[in-house]
Amino acid sequence: MKLKALLLALCLVSTASFAQKVKYSKEEIKKMEMYLFNEGFNSPSPKKTSTIILKDGSEHKGFCSKIDTKKGQIFEVSIKDSISKKNTVFNADQIGEMYVYPSNAEKFAKVAKYMGNIRNYSTKKLTKTTNNDRIYFVNQTVSLKNKKDDKEFLMQVINPGFDDIISVYHDPRAKETGGVSFGYGPQLGGGVIKSFYVKKGDKVMWLHKDDFEDNYDFLFGDNAEFMKKYPKNSVEWDYFSFLVNEYTEMTNG
Repeated sequence: MKLKALLLALCLVSTASFAQKVKYSKEEIKKMEMYLFNEGFNSPSPKKTSTIILKDGSEHKGFCSKIDTKKGQIFEVSIKDSISKKNTVFNADQIGEMYVYPSNAEKFAKVAKYMGNIRNYSTKKLTKTTNNDRIYFVNQTVSLKNKKDDKEFLMQVINPGFDDIISVYHDPRAKETGGVSFGYGPQLGGGVIKSFYVKKGDKVMWLHKDDFEDNYDFLFGDNAEFMKKYPKNSVEWDYFSFLVNEYTEMTNG
């Protein structure tokens, strides 16, 4: 009995130790709260050259005159050839990748909104998916809000530069903690964005802040060093962009 009692006590101590929260300094918390994702955009610039790469590998360039959406998701893209002035319309399911520029009005509204907490563009890593303020879209098969049948959608990658393990996509119908819908036109005022689409491995899912803890092990659990430094009982949804970036850097070594 004494042995059993001793083993039980050791188990409880071990469990309590494992569950103990990591305490961060004010400087560390400030760093973790810095928003590292690109902003989600909905309005293209008709004055800058966009690039569309179809699934068959053909490349088309022109001025993006219109992006049509249904329930926030892109279903049709129109571009005008800069020389012939011919307008061509592509269905979203034809497109493999797309690079467009945001309209100035929406860009300025986003920058003004996040002036206090967004990392300056010059600090972001540049890869083939990023070019100044050019926006990168990729075709992904996903279930909207994890409830609908899987379909192909053009989704904006909002963590280019650190998307090689976990890719995060803009949710056009996301809400903020202030309760303001994100979907149509410039978004002013603001809190913390409540949802994104996330891809790791072959799995693409809709990740809401309420489900963050349940999916924490799936996202980061294969890196023991990261989990020790940032256990899920010590972090918050507000730190998500930082955590994705930190996990990527620690995993890549």
